[in-house]
Amino acid sequence: MKVSLFITCLADQMYPHVGESVVRLLHRYGCEVDFPELQTCCGQPAFNSGYQDEARVVARQWIRAFEHSDYIVSPSGSCTGMVHHYYPQLFADEPEWRKKAESLIERTYEFSQFLVQVLGVSDLEAQFEHKVTYHPSCHAMRLLGVKEEPLELLGHVKGMELVDLPKREDCCGFGGTFAVKMADMSEAMVCEKAAHVCSTGAEVLVGTDMGCLMNIQGRLNKEGKPIRVMHLAELLEEGVKSR
Repeated sequence: MKVSLFITCLADQMYPHVGESVVRLLHRYGCEVDFPELQTCCGQPAFNSGYQDEARVVARQWIRAFEHSDYIVSPSGSCTGMVHHYYPQLFADEPEWRKKAESLIERTYEFSQFLVQVLGVSDLEAQFEHKVTYHPSCHAMRLLGVKEEPLELLGHVKGMELVDLPKREDCCGFGGTFAVKMADMSEAMVCEKAAHVCSTGAEVLVGTDMGCLMNIQGRLNKEGKPIRVMHLAELLEEGVKSR
């Protein structure tokens, strides 16, 4: 099975190890992974800020980069959600580009979604002997409907105590440009989220979007809380290595 890695801007620039974990896990299940070098931003920051013409320019480049891929897998529900839900809107008046976008939507998956739905893998035989809590990102959960897949994967990790995060479906306050435009509100939201994380007594916070995790980790670090923050792919890969 041939898979193209859609790394996303945030992972590429700040968390490349997350992409490496995704690739190594996909290799483990027989996937041939490539990295289209033409890929840039998916256009979400511009789109969310109201710059639709600029977002279209970037989205066309993203489509060119992946149009020949069999499957596209990303460690971000947010960026995957952008492609699935907003590309048709961006190209509503451009039939040729809309057709290309819709073809790619059928082949584009968030990481946990791809493992469970396409590869049929829910038990990686991983072992991770820590107390863990899980934060679901808004876009993965609400735009893509990715709710059970991460929990299914985590539920099979041996030796791990998975504890519920209070009000886990509440936003962490990041929201991309929202955190810049509405900084005070964003800070209040992440303070509340961090407090809920701490209340679980977990050693590790895991999630599927580095935007959310970066935001929460920043707050936890500022408060001096020694809670490790990991992407799901990192945790699973570390768990596989420990076996």
